[in-house]
Amino acid sequence: MNGFSKPIKEFTMQLTDIKIKDRIVSYLEQNTEELFSNDPPAVATVRKNAVKKFIDQGIPGRKLESWRNTDISSVLDQEFHCSPEPESKRVNVESFFKCNMHSLDTLMVTTLNGYYVYHQDPIRELDNGVIVGSFAEAKAKYPDIVAEHFGTAASDDIDGMISMNTALAGDGVFIYVPDNVVMDEAIQIVNLNNSEERLLSNIRNLVVLGKSSKLTIVHCDDSYSKQAAFCNTLTEFVVKENASLEHYKLQNLNNNTSLINQAFFNQAANSRVLNIGMTLNGGLVRNYIHSSLTEPGCECNVMGLYLVDKTQHVDNQVRINHDAPHCYSNELFKGLIDDQAKAVFNGHIKVKKDAQKTLAFQNSKNLLLTDKARAIAKPFLEIYADDVKCSHGATVGQLDDEALFYLRARGISEANARMLLQYAFAAEVINEIKIDELKDQIDDMVKKRLHGELDICETCVLHCKTKDREMEFPIDMSKI
Repeated sequence: MNGFSKPIKEFTMQLTDIKIKDRIVSYLEQNTEELFSNDPPAVATVRKNAVKKFIDQGIPGRKLESWRNTDISSVLDQEFHCSPEPESKRVNVESFFKCNMHSLDTLMVTTLNGYYVYHQDPIRELDNGVIVGSFAEAKAKYPDIVAEHFGTAASDDIDGMISMNTALAGDGVFIYVPDNVVMDEAIQIVNLNNSEERLLSNIRNLVVLGKSSKLTIVHCDDSYSKQAAFCNTLTEFVVKENASLEHYKLQNLNNNTSLINQAFFNQAANSRVLNIGMTLNGGLVRNYIHSSLTEPGCECNVMGLYLVDKTQHVDNQVRINHDAPHCYSNELFKGLIDDQAKAVFNGHIKVKKDAQKTLAFQNSKNLLLTDKARAIAKPFLEIYADDVKCSHGATVGQLDDEALFYLRARGISEANARMLLQYAFAAEVINEIKIDELKDQIDDMVKKRLHGELDICETCVLHCKTKDREMEFPIDMSKI
């Protein structure tokens, strides 16, 4: 059991912009040794440095350029309880939560309120050498692997939410794929919130892909209860030479929950990364994606689709560093913004002086469905090499009147014509999903969301299609 389980249960905070920093700093200073007593020395050093950085940084505010359009002070201005470590992590999650992904073979692992829960073992080694389980347990059982990779992809210098996660996270998911191992079965990570109290949770995940290995991850953020929560999650991906990673991030939270999701990718030579994020619900969702292409031949594709309405807020921040020559990156983010919702996109591509022959592309496209919907897009290129091909673009607009007229002239009602155009807009990202069964599930979810039927799922983020009820999309495609 983690060394700080007892004091952390007593840690209740009134999270205003000023008070949250004071309370967290006081807690960290009083419990530093106990917090990190179970960590390998190298990990403890990284986390202690994060404490110092958080003291200097505090909670990020609008004075920071990357936070200018997302204010979390109002979200934090309510009483939250720091998520306590459960007395027992043997939890039968399926007694109240089921995730049905028909025809998709996955190995599912779960965190509940910030801590890894399981049926049999907290961590296990599969026949092919792949290790999957609790991050807290991995620090004790595989200290050398954790110490070698922890903190190598993520940078605490960016803002206080990252240093707070590094300092406070008690658990998460650990995945290690040895060299030359191709993991045919996708691993599904479900981060689940289910509490009658307002919880603040910090989740830390570490994923390591060895040389010439391959892994697919389906990573879901779900709410089961309607209670408010504040989730601060961070995942480090270490992708070694010739390795290939597909990462699908699916977010479907209640409108009272705020999610700060941070993903760091460290890519070695000739590695491949595909990262696709889908935001379908959530009061406030902020995704920060940071990829470092450190050696020649890397390829990184980062894509996002967000469908927000009411007063929801989604913020996508993407930073790609081209540190080496002959690398490729591509960003495509598309959003449908309805009612009074707000969407933010900031993209930053940096090409260093020696990163010749770089190919880097960035695009943000947004459709505003009402006069009160808002979208802010800021693509940015920072280039110091002279032999590169780079471009960026951003569009914010409404549905095409000519396309709408074209569909209406073929007997399609106005409501269905609008829905069809919205679906076609979203399909460009959906079609990039490489797993056919997963693509079908997401396709159904997006259609359901466009019908206005999808709030948070009563069970899993992907439980929108069952054997007894297929999603209907009432448009006669033969008329188009």
